[in-house]
Amino acid sequence: MKDTIQLAKKIRIDAVRMVNAGGSSHIGSVLSIADILAVLYGNIMKYAPENPKLADRDRFILSKGHAGAGVYAALAEVGFFEKEKLLEHCQNGSIMSGHVSHKGIPGVELSTGALGHGLPVACGMAYSAKLDNKDHRIFVLMSDGELNEGSNWEAFMFAAHHKLNNLVAIIDRNRLQSMKTTEETLGLEPLADKLSVFGWKVLEVDGHDHEDLRRCLSMKDVNKPLVLIANTTKGKGVSFMENNVAWHYKTPTDKLFEEAINELQGA
Repeated sequence: MKDTIQLAKKIRIDAVRMVNAGGSSHIGSVLSIADILAVLYGNIMKYAPENPKLADRDRFILSKGHAGAGVYAALAEVGFFEKEKLLEHCQNGSIMSGHVSHKGIPGVELSTGALGHGLPVACGMAYSAKLDNKDHRIFVLMSDGELNEGSNWEAFMFAAHHKLNNLVAIIDRNRLQSMKTTEETLGLEPLADKLSVFGWKVLEVDGHDHEDLRRCLSMKDVNKPLVLIANTTKGKGVSFMENNVAWHYKTPTDKLFEEAINELQGA
């Protein structure tokens, strides 16, 4: 069991450095999920960095592929590849693309970026595992904004119908999309009620509380898939980025980069 508080801190620092080095964006979206990634990779999931294709490994899909820097950082921190590679993020010729890619990167199960694809693929993985009598679990981390995509709701129906209790969906409920709030864009509430009616076991958690995340991610229903509505803050950990929609696309200047690193290192 790893120190997930320190792991989350390292993921945030790594991700800010990656975005600065590559002149890329989406840092607010990465910072909101760092604690979730830390608990998954630090305490919950079964995997083997020395054998990324281990047959009985748990599978993780980042459906909000624009936050790929967070997954790359997590994978490097737990030993899938050398941390030095992280600074190749978004560089010409690099395999470390802005949206998460499985091509040549150990530990990444699926290339994502077009929203609404992660959950349907995760359903297929979970259904296949059931058919093969395998007991590994499939975790998929989604954005709340991507729930605008109808493919997700088809997948919610499919998973409940087939009683995929080996499937866990985690919704990063930071309430901000690329331009404005989720409720201004296309209202999701009452989200928990909707998911429950679709046949899922629904838990609401503090997406930055590691004990709460550990407790809920360890649960498994007898015959229902599990969905966690993880209430988070976009840009978590950097004061001028927190709950600020601009940091969906903005890239920090060198001065703001230094301020962000100083805040995160002092946390």
